[in-house]
Amino acid sequence: MPRISGVDIPNEKPVRISLKYIFGIGTTTALEICQKVGVDPQIKANKLTEDQLSKIAAVLESDYVVEGQLRRQIQQNINRLKEIGTYRGYRHRRGLPVRGQRTKTNARTRKGPRKTVAGKKSVKEMR
Repeated sequence: MPRISGVDIPNEKPVRISLKYIFGIGTTTALEICQKVGVDPQIKANKLTEDQLSKIAAVLESDYVVEGQLRRQIQQNINRLKEIGTYRGYRHRRGLPVRGQRTKTNARTRKGPRKTVAGKKSVKEMR
């Protein structure tokens, strides 16, 4: 498996698909990289030469923020929002949806499993 930016990209897939395994690279960016390097996006990743791999790695290093550096940058942005006390930072801190989604129903992914609260006892049970 070729290794680019600390990620093993799959052998038997085209380069345009294999590059998407690197965090921060999507379809459009993968095609741009192939065009800059001069590699056919349709050839399989295991057919790439060492020279082509090094060119791809150099383009990624110089022109794009990917993998660990991108993850770190995203985390720093979230921490900045928390520190300055913005609404979005508050939602991150509380583990609630950040982008305006409803929370009365749904939002189970962000809120986690339901926490059942005991209901009121009815009048009949009190007697």
